[in-house]
Amino acid sequence: MNIHARSWRRQALVSIVSAAFLLAISARDRAAARSTSGSDAAVHLARIENGLIPASTVKGRPLPVAKLADRMRHFHVPGLSAAFVDHGTIVWARAYGFADVEAHRRATTSTLFQAASISKPVTAMAAMRLVQEGKLQLDGDVNQWLSTWKVPENQYTRDQKVTLRRILSHTAGLSGHGFAGYVAGQPLPTLEQILDGEKPANSEPVRVEATPGTAMRYSGGGYVVLRALLSDVTHSTFPELMEQLVLKPAGMTHSTFLQPLPDSLATAAATAYQADGRPFEGRFHVYPEMAPDGLWTTASDLARFAIEVQNEYAGTSSTILTQATMKEMLTPEMMQHDLAFFTEAPGMRPFFEHSGSNFGFFCDLFAYKESGGQGIVVMTNGNNYRLMYEYIRAVAREYDWPEFTPHEFVSMEVAPATLASYAGTYQAPDIGSIRIEYRGRRLFLHADGMRIESEQMLPESQERFFIPTDTVPFVFEKDATGKVIGLTIQYPNGPVEAKKVS
Repeated sequence: MNIHARSWRRQALVSIVSAAFLLAISARDRAAARSTSGSDAAVHLARIENGLIPASTVKGRPLPVAKLADRMRHFHVPGLSAAFVDHGTIVWARAYGFADVEAHRRATTSTLFQAASISKPVTAMAAMRLVQEGKLQLDGDVNQWLSTWKVPENQYTRDQKVTLRRILSHTAGLSGHGFAGYVAGQPLPTLEQILDGEKPANSEPVRVEATPGTAMRYSGGGYVVLRALLSDVTHSTFPELMEQLVLKPAGMTHSTFLQPLPDSLATAAATAYQADGRPFEGRFHVYPEMAPDGLWTTASDLARFAIEVQNEYAGTSSTILTQATMKEMLTPEMMQHDLAFFTEAPGMRPFFEHSGSNFGFFCDLFAYKESGGQGIVVMTNGNNYRLMYEYIRAVAREYDWPEFTPHEFVSMEVAPATLASYAGTYQAPDIGSIRIEYRGRRLFLHADGMRIESEQMLPESQERFFIPTDTVPFVFEKDATGKVIGLTIQYPNGPVEAKKVS
C-alpha cells in the first residue's frame, strides 16, 4: 500500500474515532450513573465492593472477605473499571480509583484501558464476518489469500497447512506466545518486520514450529498473521477494517485499534502501573501488532461486545454474524477453546471467556452464552491479575455463578524445623528469583516475576503448599538425603521447576 495513502487514511480514522469519543463520553457517563442508581444495583454493588474473596480457602475456616479499596492498595492497582451484563443490557457500570495517580485523574466508566489479549476475540469476529461474506475460508491454506507476506513453508507444513480455523483456535503451530510492546517514542516495526523478527522488532520471527492441527499452543504470533490476512483481503488498514466490521456495528464507540494511541485520545487513557505501584515509562507500552493485543476500550464497550455475541448466538441479532456463523465460532475445537474464546468444559453451563494482560493492564471478559445471560467485564491498570479475579469472584458469589467458587484446601500442621528448611532463594525460568522467608513460625513467598509481594504459604502436606490469592500448588523438592533442592510450581498447563540457589 502507498505509504502516503496509509498515512492519510490513518489521520482520517483518528479524526472520526476522536469525534465519536468526545460525543459519546458525556452520554455514556450519564447512562452509567443511571445504571448504578437503582436500589437493586446499589445493594449488589455494596456487597461486591465489600466482599472480595480469595482464590483459595482453608477447609473449616470462615471464608475471608475484604474491601475493594483495601485490596487495591495491597496489590498496588490504582484503577479498576467493571460492567455487568444481564438480560441483554448493561445493568451497572462502575469505576474505582485513579486512571493516573500523578495527575490525580480519577478512573471513570469512559476511561480507556488496554484490552490486551481480549483483542483476539474481537479480531476473530471480523475474520468470521469475512468468512460469512465468502471472502475467506476457514479451512484453506492462508497463503492463497496473503499477498504482502507469506507463511514460510517448512517440514511442519509439508502435509498440513496453516488455516484460518487453526489460527483462530491456536492450533496452527505458529510461534509467538505474546509481545512485550514498546516504550512510547521508541521506533516501531512494520507489520512485515514483526512477522520476520527484524529490527526494530523486539520479538522473534513468527514461524510454524509444530505440525498444524495436532496440538493447541497459544499464539499471539498467529494473530499477527491474521492481521496481515484481513488487511490483504479488505485492502484496508487494520484499525479501519476493525472499526467498520466490528467496533461500529457493536456500538463500541469508546474503542480503537490505533497504535500508538493518538494524542487526542490519550487524555482519556489510563496510565499503566508496575507491580510496585510505579508508572511505566511513557505511561504505557505501544503494541504495533494490533490484532492480538492492540485494542484500547472500556469495560462498558466490551460488555456491549459480549451482549452482541450472546444475541447472535441466540439468533436475536445478526448485526455482525448470523446465528449459524456465531455458533460455528463458539464451537470448541481443542482444549476448551473455540474460534475466539475459551469456553466451558463438558457438563458445565455454556459460557465464553477471555482474559488479557499487557504490561500494566489486566482484564477479563466472562459471559454465559444464552441470550439474556449474565456476564462481567473487569479492566485494571495495575500489573497484578489477582485483584481482578477477587472482584470477579465477589460478582460470581453475588449472582450465584459456580465457575469462580474458591478452591478449598485442607491445611495441616508442619513442624517449625521443616518450615525453616524451606527458607531460601530459588531461581525459575521466566519467573526469576523466588524468595521464601521463615518468620513467626510461618512461611512467606516473595516473587516479583509472579507479581507476589508477600503472601503466606499454607501447608496442604509436608511438601505441598498454596497461597490464598491463587490455586496453584507449590511443591518443595528434596534429594535422597532430605535436603531441600528445589520448588515446583504446578501450573495447569505444565510445571515450572525452580532450583534452590541459597
